[in-house]
Amino acid sequence: MSDAHPVLRTFGRIKSRPIKPRQAALLDTLLPTIRPPAGPFDPRALMPEAAEVWLEIGFGGGEHMAAQAGLHPDTLIIGCEPFINGVASAVRHIDEAGLSNVRVHDGDARELMERLPDGCLDRAFVLFPDPWPKTRHHKRRIIQTETVAEFARLLKSGAPLRFASDVAHYVDWALEHITASPAFRWTAERADDWRAPPADHITTRYEEKRLGDCAPVFLDFVRT
Repeated sequence: MSDAHPVLRTFGRIKSRPIKPRQAALLDTLLPTIRPPAGPFDPRALMPEAAEVWLEIGFGGGEHMAAQAGLHPDTLIIGCEPFINGVASAVRHIDEAGLSNVRVHDGDARELMERLPDGCLDRAFVLFPDPWPKTRHHKRRIIQTETVAEFARLLKSGAPLRFASDVAHYVDWALEHITASPAFRWTAERADDWRAPPADHITTRYEEKRLGDCAPVFLDFVRT
């Protein structure tokens, strides 16, 4: 890992409950075959026939990522998640759906992003990331000025970036940090554009738990 940034800590634990035997087996057999290579790499080389390449940061249990991959078999989706129980759940979804268009980075998303070439992404998702609610921990949030700059580097012109959260302060934080960059334009024109789930959004079990302090908010941006 690069020394350019500290290890990204998570709001939850890296591992909580015991991993089920079948999921543990998939971590040993399937995960190594769908993990992106070490060092700099071009995602197009992972699936040359892919029409687009998407990135999802913090995929949780992998429900949204797997569902989107099933709906878009010609799109390569790269997911990042440091929480091993989430990775275990994701590989189960990938295996059960027989998906060949998903790659999983089981670690810090920033470490993977810095290994990708400029303008290689057609879309990116940051859905319900760790909120780090305490003020002294805000620096640990995935949305930072530096991360927004990385999104600007990686996303093609016109590519969408979606952020969603059910923590009001994090919504305000993300809106402030992303719109501060001239590389992004917020696409909302009316309140329903951020209050209602987008037509192509996949609702997950985590989202349905409503663990935050507000209703889910969806912020869609476009790379200018």
